[in-house]
Amino acid sequence: MTGSITDVAGVLVGHHHRIGDGWATGVTAVLAPPGTVGGVDVRGGGPGTRETDLLDPSTLVEHVDAVLLCGGSAFGLAAADGAMRWLADRGRGFPTGPAVVPIVPAAVLFDLPLNGWANVPDASFGTAACAAADVAPELGSVGAGAGATAGRLKGGVGTAAVVTVTGHTVGALVAANPMGDVVDPDSGLPWSHRPGSDFGLRPPDREQVRAAAGDATTAEPARDRLNTTIGVVATDAGLTKSQCRRLAMAAHDGLARAVRPAHSLYDGDTVFALATGGAPGPVEPDVLNELCAAAADAFERAIVSGVLAATSVAGVSAYRDRYPSAYR
Repeated sequence: MTGSITDVAGVLVGHHHRIGDGWATGVTAVLAPPGTVGGVDVRGGGPGTRETDLLDPSTLVEHVDAVLLCGGSAFGLAAADGAMRWLADRGRGFPTGPAVVPIVPAAVLFDLPLNGWANVPDASFGTAACAAADVAPELGSVGAGAGATAGRLKGGVGTAAVVTVTGHTVGALVAANPMGDVVDPDSGLPWSHRPGSDFGLRPPDREQVRAAAGDATTAEPARDRLNTTIGVVATDAGLTKSQCRRLAMAAHDGLARAVRPAHSLYDGDTVFALATGGAPGPVEPDVLNELCAAAADAFERAIVSGVLAATSVAGVSAYRDRYPSAYR
């Protein structure tokens, strides 16, 4: 299982970030095709979000135009203003008479320490991320993952996709910035690594594992630095808002497999769900159950892919630098 969230037809991903000169932050935009239904599920104890109430099944608006994943803590929510303007200029949004109001839910992660606490995304980041949207997004220390960490390793943006037995595509894109660890300190392999997995890793040299454990012992507590895993799971199935929420809930199961501990009070773990309706046919309970299982698998693997693709930034070591012998 590999792939990308853009395997779901019509979904595009764009990044904008700044790294260097006191900056390590950015924004990732997930653009949805017209008619996409959205949902959300928030599990972390310290979320920073925008427009999540609008995704409640009891509210008026059905469709989502884009989702923004942002660095900069709550300051980064300003990036959604730029995304809204970019979409409105292209006629995308909820119709309100002669104008449209783009629907752009957003969530943020905490990366302020890597930015000197002052450099944060603004509306221009959201505009640039939307303008850069493509079907082949970069991974790792890009966009919202520019200043992300995963426990005591560099975090980043990752993606994965699954095709179910009924032919639906389910993809996930994650900005992995958890307080918890994605890598087992005793083995040097991701918690999610299992026999037959296609991460392309082998057990790293014991010397590297011991050295990494020593670095962790002397490092400051992770909660004092960074936290929150935010992401999007998308499918080409036609779902209702309540079914989208169920899909987002299931994706959190994948988060809990990949991160230990998950959903802490110091994390703002938030998952958005998008259903493009590109695959026809009613989605019955058995099919929805299958989609949810796929969402958990895709989200789990997207988290790991973001950590494996990350590069070291601002003195935070990436997996590839700390465990180079793990790569085949």
